Amino acid sequence: MSKRFINGSDFAAMALLGADYLQRNAEHVNALNVFPVPDGDTGTNMNLTMSSGVRELRSKPSSSIGKATEAMSKGLLMGARGNSGVILSQLFGGFSKSLAGLDEAGTAQLAAALQNGVDLAYKAVVKPVEGTILTVAKEAAKHAVQYARRTNDVADLMREVHQKAYEVLQRTPDLLPVLKQVGVVDSGGQGLVFIYEGFVRSLLELDGHMDSSAMPSEAAPPEEVAVPTIAPAIRVQERISAQSRLSTEAIEFLYDMEFFINRKLSGKAGVFFNESAYKRALGKDGDSILVITEDDIIKVHVHTRKPGDVLNLSLPYGELTDIHILNMREQHRDLLEHEQDDSSVADFSAAELLAGQNVQGIPPGQVFEWAPYGIIAVAIGEGIANIFLENDVDTVLSGGQTMNPSTEDFVKAIEALSAEHIYLLPNNGNIILAAEQAAELSERSVTVIPTRTIPQGLAAVLAFKEEETVERNSAWMKNAAEQVLSGQVTRAVRDTAIEGVDIRQGHYIGIKEKTIVVSDESLESACQTLIVSMLESGGDLLTILTGVDAEAAGTASLCEWIGEHYPELELEVQKGGQPLYPYVFALE
Repeated sequence: MSKRFINGSDFAAMALLGADYLQRNAEHVNALNVFPVPDGDTGTNMNLTMSSGVRELRSKPSSSIGKATEAMSKGLLMGARGNSGVILSQLFGGFSKSLAGLDEAGTAQLAAALQNGVDLAYKAVVKPVEGTILTVAKEAAKHAVQYARRTNDVADLMREVHQKAYEVLQRTPDLLPVLKQVGVVDSGGQGLVFIYEGFVRSLLELDGHMDSSAMPSEAAPPEEVAVPTIAPAIRVQERISAQSRLSTEAIEFLYDMEFFINRKLSGKAGVFFNESAYKRALGKDGDSILVITEDDIIKVHVHTRKPGDVLNLSLPYGELTDIHILNMREQHRDLLEHEQDDSSVADFSAAELLAGQNVQGIPPGQVFEWAPYGIIAVAIGEGIANIFLENDVDTVLSGGQTMNPSTEDFVKAIEALSAEHIYLLPNNGNIILAAEQAAELSERSVTVIPTRTIPQGLAAVLAFKEEETVERNSAWMKNAAEQVLSGQVTRAVRDTAIEGVDIRQGHYIGIKEKTIVVSDESLESACQTLIVSMLESGGDLLTILTGVDAEAAGTASLCEWIGEHYPELELEVQKGGQPLYPYVFALE
């Protein structure tokens, strides 16, 4: 029996099974990353993003497909990690907007929603690359729009979408030469195909005509969807976060409030909501204000002296839900009681420390002035994090190749900083989109410096001058990042061949920017070949960041070799502490 329409409950079942198929195949997606490095993370990022969407969908069940897709879209948006995760959130963001206000949807509406998702995703990417998840989604949506004219069976339509996505996925190596060279399909596209497979199987089960032979890929029977909860910790510079330097009584806005305004539940969706005026009203007796508006849902976070006034201010706009109020003075007393004497980095929320609080020693009652600038950087490894913190970076988000910070992680870090203008340094090409999405969501003044490596991020920080304008600093930081040549060494996780380099599993590979230039069973030999390649265009200063797997004797031997072959080259060695990469090089 065909199913002509699906509602919110049907979509929830589809999303749950889609998330399940993606989750159980995440490692397979990771393995498709072009570079044979041990930290390929497309599958991980898509899985965490999808899991965030499913978590929100489960928390707000609805029989309306408009409301169900809206809930999932919001979860995806805030949980988006990496380029693949951000693109996935945009695909379903456009999908949701197209179905807004509908209780159920048929084939024509679903096809139009898929197309709207593709349109939004392409707008989100500055330079779309064909042969990726974007191409898979685009061709599948285009086929859906055409096929919807010939069928009114939703399961039939979605099966065609999945089939088309699978066929386009197989062609991605012909569209993106590097995929063909390595012999893999696009990892993000494969992740989307797994999600669509879950959608189809869910619909076929609903219709009672499950046909495994119709599916072009195999998967085990679905189990309960496990939702991982992994979030990068925020590390804050000691000068503002150490508990011994905070006075409990100096916490002026002591009530930490977070709640949602649901405008539809109370029938007040038609009441005009002036977001700017609302924020100004909150700011009269509060700070650390975050207001995110998504259609008829408004998320509010504020620190205030008068929680009752905040609630009364909000009531005219809709029904208040999920209200959380914490006393930060009480929290601070508890933290002081359990604090270790040698603690230098706070593991608790930066927002609790930075918003509206005075450092001990400042006279009580004095207003805490916002700094003109704040800098947030992403880094992995304690040594690298400390280097950033020692060079005027205010907040370090723990993350990198193995764990990308989500959009929400950036938003929280932005809102926690008491600064007029904030710079974001993603320091990884796979994190730039999430940083840019956070900058758009935040109402604060934010500039993303599109740093793709740790060396670029360090160069950008050193170029920053607090006395200069936002525009000049932005230009200088971007220019400084572009002048740095980055290199790194890690172990290959599989045999392959890329751009004439034969790579063996377990060998050390040297990567100059995005290009693998050497594969060698000797770590020292791989480092030497990489350095020679990096110095082909000259350079005056080489900085070496040692990882957790770098041995002191090996580092000393490498430095000795550099001194013998490049006596004029200035050399700096710093302990980075990064995993997986024994050495990271920066050449200026």
